[in-house]
Amino acid sequence: MAAAPDRYDPPLVDLRSVSAENLGPVLDEEIAAWRTELDWDLRASAELVRRFVHMQALNGFALRRGREIAGYSYHVCEDGKGLLGDVYMKREYCTEENENALIGASLDAIWRTPGIRRIEAQLMMISSPLRRSVPQQSLFRSYPRCFMDAPLSNLARLPARPAAGIAIERWQESRQDDTARLIAAAYRGHVDSLINDQYRSPGGARRFLTNIVQYPGCGTFFAPASYAAADAASGELRGISLSSLVSFDVGHITQICVANSERGKGLGYELMRHSMLALAAHGCRKVSLTVTVSNESAIRLYRQMGFTTLRDFAAYVWDLGNR
Repeated sequence: MAAAPDRYDPPLVDLRSVSAENLGPVLDEEIAAWRTELDWDLRASAELVRRFVHMQALNGFALRRGREIAGYSYHVCEDGKGLLGDVYMKREYCTEENENALIGASLDAIWRTPGIRRIEAQLMMISSPLRRSVPQQSLFRSYPRCFMDAPLSNLARLPARPAAGIAIERWQESRQDDTARLIAAAYRGHVDSLINDQYRSPGGARRFLTNIVQYPGCGTFFAPASYAAADAASGELRGISLSSLVSFDVGHITQICVANSERGKGLGYELMRHSMLALAAHGCRKVSLTVTVSNESAIRLYRQMGFTTLRDFAAYVWDLGNR
């Protein structure tokens, strides 16, 4: 009698049915890809994924090819919004069709959560991020962005440009409420508030700050290279530059923000310069940041400070208001 054929699970499976051991090779390849392409140590974030998968507590999907896990996605829902946290396919299986299978499954699952009206996805290591089809196209908007970096070996060419009447000092967590109000005011009507709706209110900006200070999604928050600029007389906050470490010798600017009243006066430059000097003093060899392509004034500043584009990507938004 002929042997019974092997039986495999359906190609797309709930991530909670996948063991951390089986997902391990995908995470290991993703860690290597981020290191090679972005000089970013993803191990802390990957370890969180591994831990929650082991606990069967992470919402998402995995794509099987035979007995192998070929890729995965995960998502979270909070405050009436869904976040597509990650989508990654192993190189040998990396096609738009496979990626869209994961994206589509996560979108469907998120929309089934009561109260959800919007889904966001930020920096994902997917193929052809600027020119591709995606599921649920009628609700979709894409915002081209750049991942830029700069060496920290030539900071001597960046002269100090102190702003009159402004004091720059280390940013403190006690400044979080002031910082949240600054971010909400500075991003009012800005393209980045279309990408991340947390920028639209002080409460949302407060949650954004909590995420970048306490969690490793943007690297490990690095207080010694994070600065606040305040009016020397009143103490009113006028700008911030917050930094993280994405590798032992690579820094990242997680947020640079200047009050509308200070724009065009060089305060953003001086805050950035302070952060870059502190990162260099820590032993970092370079610093990175992300910026929306349409934010031309910011890109001009970054290029003047030595930044070049390392990778093009896009922020994705699916919004019921886009119908």
